[in-house]
Amino acid sequence: MVHNPLVSIVVPAHNAGVTLARALDCLLDQEIMDWEAIVVVDASTDATAAIVAGYVERDARFRTLSSCAHSAAGARNSGISTARGRWLMFLDADDWVDASFLAKMLAALEAAPDAVAAYCGSRRVMPDAELTPSSITTEVAIQPFETFARRCAICSHALLVDRKSIVELGGFDVSLRTCEDWDLWQRLARLGKRWVMVDEPLAFYRTSPNSLSRNSTQMLVDAEIVIARGFSPDPRVKHPASAHANGAIGANGRTASEALAWFALWNAASDCGCGSRSIEQSLRALPAGRKWARDIAKVAFDGLMVGSLSVPAQLAASWDRFGGSLTELITELGKVWDDPVAGRRVQYQLEQMLLDFDDLAAPRILARTLGIRVDIRNPASIELPEGIDQIYAYLMMDGQIEAVVQFGVLGKVTRRHWIELIRNFVPPERLIHSAARLARRSPVHAPQQGAGADKSNMFAAEALLSIAGRRSDRDSHFGKLTRLAAEARGLVRSSAEATEPLAAPRRASAADGHDNDRTSFWNRRFATEDPWNYGSSYEQEKYERQLEILPAGPIGRALELACAEGHFTRQLAPRVGHLTATDISAVAIGRARARCSDQPNVEFGVLDFCADTLPGEVDLIVCSEVLYYLDDLAELRRIAKKIVEALAPGGSFISAHAFVLRDNVERTGFDWNTFGAQAISETLAGTEGLVLDQSIQTELYRIDRFRRLSPDDVATEPMVDQVPIRARLEIGVARNIVWGGARALRRDVARSERRQRIPVLMYHSVSDEGPAALARFRLTPAAFHSQMAWLRANGFHAIRSEQLEWFIANRQPFVGRPVLITFDDGFQNFADHAWPILRANDLTAEVFLVTDLVGESALWDADSGPPTQLMDAGTVRRLAGEGAFFGSHLATHRAIDGLSSSDLASELLRSRMFIERWTGRPTTAFAAPFSVTDRRLGRLAKECGYRIGFGGRHGPAGLDCDPIDLPRIEIRGDRSLDDFVARVEAVLE
Repeated sequence: MVHNPLVSIVVPAHNAGVTLARALDCLLDQEIMDWEAIVVVDASTDATAAIVAGYVERDARFRTLSSCAHSAAGARNSGISTARGRWLMFLDADDWVDASFLAKMLAALEAAPDAVAAYCGSRRVMPDAELTPSSITTEVAIQPFETFARRCAICSHALLVDRKSIVELGGFDVSLRTCEDWDLWQRLARLGKRWVMVDEPLAFYRTSPNSLSRNSTQMLVDAEIVIARGFSPDPRVKHPASAHANGAIGANGRTASEALAWFALWNAASDCGCGSRSIEQSLRALPAGRKWARDIAKVAFDGLMVGSLSVPAQLAASWDRFGGSLTELITELGKVWDDPVAGRRVQYQLEQMLLDFDDLAAPRILARTLGIRVDIRNPASIELPEGIDQIYAYLMMDGQIEAVVQFGVLGKVTRRHWIELIRNFVPPERLIHSAARLARRSPVHAPQQGAGADKSNMFAAEALLSIAGRRSDRDSHFGKLTRLAAEARGLVRSSAEATEPLAAPRRASAADGHDNDRTSFWNRRFATEDPWNYGSSYEQEKYERQLEILPAGPIGRALELACAEGHFTRQLAPRVGHLTATDISAVAIGRARARCSDQPNVEFGVLDFCADTLPGEVDLIVCSEVLYYLDDLAELRRIAKKIVEALAPGGSFISAHAFVLRDNVERTGFDWNTFGAQAISETLAGTEGLVLDQSIQTELYRIDRFRRLSPDDVATEPMVDQVPIRARLEIGVARNIVWGGARALRRDVARSERRQRIPVLMYHSVSDEGPAALARFRLTPAAFHSQMAWLRANGFHAIRSEQLEWFIANRQPFVGRPVLITFDDGFQNFADHAWPILRANDLTAEVFLVTDLVGESALWDADSGPPTQLMDAGTVRRLAGEGAFFGSHLATHRAIDGLSSSDLASELLRSRMFIERWTGRPTTAFAAPFSVTDRRLGRLAKECGYRIGFGGRHGPAGLDCDPIDLPRIEIRGDRSLDDFVARVEAVLE
């Protein structure tokens, strides 16, 4: 009985005498023995047949067939027809696999009984025997058919496939000269069965000058056929999975024309590597968006390797062979897209990839990048070749790479410039020896760690700079940067936008803090007139309710404690016979006397009711919003006794005070560091001789009328009225309120909590309306309010980016629960919706402005719907005066990875200077548009005056972060409050 092996290996061989033995020997090396090899000698005229005969004679597992197919597809089909194994492998005569290939692939298939194929990673082998990095496509294991509908993701010998399925599918299409393996894998994947991945490079694929893959014309013709089949029904597949019966899904732009464009790009890059150049019309379908730039560069890089027969480490050194045609290809792409910036972005990405693999044994002058080695002991000035605007450098010492730096340049890189870079990137102990060498002194021994080490490092850096000199060459990088700065200043000065002084923010009205000198404290409070906005509707409504609670009948003598500037005094005076209005502040009394000069029954006097004797036998005492400032409840009890003594029997005492969280953290109250209305009322009620007659209570405050009992009086149940607050709350009031109570108080967490990282929240838009495509970037005002209220109720306080930088620079743990709230773009809806909500919750935010478009609309979003209005300069100025902060989102909102270094510097400078003009404050922070950065941005931003930057990194900001490349947490509009809470709380853990 004939034994059916587990695996049948089909090897087509046409004039393969040079490479065949290597391919067949790899089969003999396999750890699994249960296989057969069918070598199909296809019209060979060399020693191929004799070599095969030798293997057949030595090992019965080898069989041979003769064929005149003159194609790999036909020869493979001949082998398939006689194969007996459960699994098929297709090995070309110039390729090989690792000795563990069959064992690992079969193990993967055994673990997945429902799989129709297993595949592994592969490496190309160049003519000089150098190997490319491993390559494997993980998408095949996730979406096999959608992947193969668009591209050939696996080389032919990097997989084992089910033989019966291959037979049922009819084998390889002999009408295709190339891409026949891709076509078969596509049909196999259309069955909808599972493919399993072995994530190891077990297959080796030889690339040669005669490879069919270098015939770009034929490859493109055949690829177009295969892709068209992938996006339509394929009658050759009798039983396709229902999801794939009509072909691939062309959603989200992933169409057949785009798939062909990607293939055309690979071919075009391969042609460049061969030294030729081709621009296919099909390239027009390539996506031009910034998110595709790296993928486009990677595909071009791969094609370049095959075309030039070079491994990555050899490509940059061969730039002269293909660089011109490759740059023309990328420039042409920019024209096809009508977006030169997108083309430049691809160019930067590709050149970075080339240099990441290079040893820079010699200078590499690419289209936009110069790759060089620099001796940190003797850095020399470098003139920039034409077109170069970034440098990729190895900083070297004693043949070792001390650091790798990549930075944008505008002009000649001077010796001083190199020394500054060396200071930033080379370890300080190495700098000490370098400084000594440059100064022609004996090397300084590295000091011990501590203060001495810091001082020595500083001296070393100063020595390097002093030796280099500090004057900038006009044509140097810094010289040209200086010229750009001057141009930006001129543009700012010539702008039509008028400058006005910022409005001074009102003084905070918190009932916080005490002063050893009580009189000085209150005089400072009244240094600014009307410090509590007494004329507001909120204060006036409180006055009305105090008048409502006055006792019935005539009131002879009345005493007002803490009358302030006399606003309530003027309303109370007509209701009493004689009114003595007092305050500790002579400044306040002066204003009150002037305000009430037409009230003949009022006398004014300076009185410290804590220390001074109160007038006696008065019928009414009124005291509003001042008892919070007493030192403690013991002092309050003492004052309560003084008030009882000052009242005539039957006289009334009216107290009006706000609820404070200190009294009851679970109910709405003001977040002041003192006791409040609840404690005051309870203390007064517990004072001998006082009884509560009536109370008017709102959610924010209570007004109580107490009565001094006469000897024969009997206390009765007080009358309590719950009333709503109808007045609009001014921001000075609202910002101190925590509605619904607090889970944590800021002062408590400030005392008890220290942390290494904080949340930096990234928002864009706050609005109820907007394009559906931008819903992710837009929160409703209600959702934003809920988030800010949660932060407030949980003890968070907002900080600025400059404060964040200070903590990082000083390695100081963050105190309490800080949060940095940022907004990108500067939409008008920030001013309309977000800013009032932030202020009402005693929070602030930092808004990153697109300065060239201030007052216009977000044109970068035009493809998604009507562009959103942006704040104008006047709004920016107003909000800055109210406590908002502003940073740069650059000038035009173009992604920086496609800007030339000169344009990038110009935008950084221009944007910073305009914001400083509008806000009157230094601008030190930026956020990269689209959260896109590259290796040039951080250093160039520092050179343009920035200290803090936010790029594309996601997560909390910690003390170990680089301040110029800080992460943020995006807060999406399509997520719930629970998701927001989970993200923020994760930072606290």
